[in-house]
Amino acid sequence: MAAKIKKGDKVVVLTGRDKGKEGEVIEVRPAEDRIVVRGVNVVKRHQRPSMTTQGGIVEKEAPVSVSNVAHLDPKDNKPTRVGFKTLDDGRKVRYAKRSGEVIDA
Repeated sequence: MAAKIKKGDKVVVLTGRDKGKEGEVIEVRPAEDRIVVRGVNVVKRHQRPSMTTQGGIVEKEAPVSVSNVAHLDPKDNKPTRVGFKTLDDGRKVRYAKRSGEVIDA
């Protein structure tokens, strides 16, 4: 199955404690059906000091399920579903079903 959400996409959270928050996808984990979004689902982790990093309590983003986020329409910044279509030159691109706008440049 082709990926409907990719690294760098703008998404909005639909459910959970971060409902309504928007952010950029910074990591995609297709095997787990999860993504990491900047500023969303931030958790505190106790970090042991190492040669490169200082120890302490570190805040970092935890993965959220792909089913709990929706792509943001490039036209009006509202949640949309993503579809695929083939352009005249033969390229397969993602598009926002809400406005018909092509997501992949």
